[in-house]
Amino acid sequence: MPKVSIIVPVYNTEKYLDKCLNSLVNQTLQDIEIIVVNDGSKDNSEAIINKFKQNYSDKIVYLNKQNGGLSDARNYAIPYVKSEYIGFVDSDDYVELDMFEKMYNIAIEKNLDLVECNFNWEYPNKTKDDCGVNYLTKGDLFLLGRVMVCNKLFKASIIKENNITFPKLLNYEDIEFFYKLAPYFENSYLLPNSFYHYIQRKNSIINNQNEKTADIFIILNNIIEFYKNNNLFDNYKNELEYLYIRFLLGSSFLRIVKIKNKKLKKELLNKSINELYLKFPNWKNNKLLKIKSKKNMYYKSVNKFTFKIYSFIFKFKGA
Repeated sequence: MPKVSIIVPVYNTEKYLDKCLNSLVNQTLQDIEIIVVNDGSKDNSEAIINKFKQNYSDKIVYLNKQNGGLSDARNYAIPYVKSEYIGFVDSDDYVELDMFEKMYNIAIEKNLDLVECNFNWEYPNKTKDDCGVNYLTKGDLFLLGRVMVCNKLFKASIIKENNITFPKLLNYEDIEFFYKLAPYFENSYLLPNSFYHYIQRKNSIINNQNEKTADIFIILNNIIEFYKNNNLFDNYKNELEYLYIRFLLGSSFLRIVKIKNKKLKKELLNKSINELYLKFPNWKNNKLLKIKSKKNMYYKSVNKFTFKIYSFIFKFKGA
């Protein structure tokens, strides 16, 4: 049985795929399976996958399906996983050759549910390190958690036993996946190494804000419903409230101000502040807001009036 299963969804990434798969088949951890899901690619991706399948038949598991999007491809692959730990790698990215050996070894040594590493944002002309912290409590997952799934190893049994899947045809799918798993993580560990290389393309979702930016409202609502349906809401109400604060006043807010369509931008900005007050009218009393930090100082300064001012300021800061 392999020690780690790595799920790689592929859709029209022929330009990057060879480098990605080379970084996986040459991992220093030998006992791995690489589940490559061709999600209806129309370019030369299938030929590249077949080449690797032929040369590395002991490591490559090739699945072919009709196009359904990134989440659908990941969900399709999860039932095929044979190992104790699952990793995800996007087919236009690549990883360091010792990534999965180092992450697996610490996972086994400490019997971890979640292992995380740092990663690089790779732009055409620069590279930026993204460094996290160790999560000491469940609250830290909501306060500081980095939702990206590709810099992590997950214990497969937690995903399968709780039937956790990615939401289909929605942006920000990693947010929903990570926070549906969060209550089940009993322990985790951060390796400080930047093992993962996150390639930034001009046409990538993160660099193009449009009406799909509104998917964040669906994602956050899906998370709330999941906690309620699984009798978890009362135990995590404080954390979920902070999650709304963090996204609707933070990262989601910064994405919305980038939208070029003025009417849409105004609509989504109004919806952000209104959703926060609608779902959590007393959010300013949240216990996690009492933790001293620059972000919390900013969050506490927001009201319906200052929110408009901040949207104007961040627009011209290139936020």
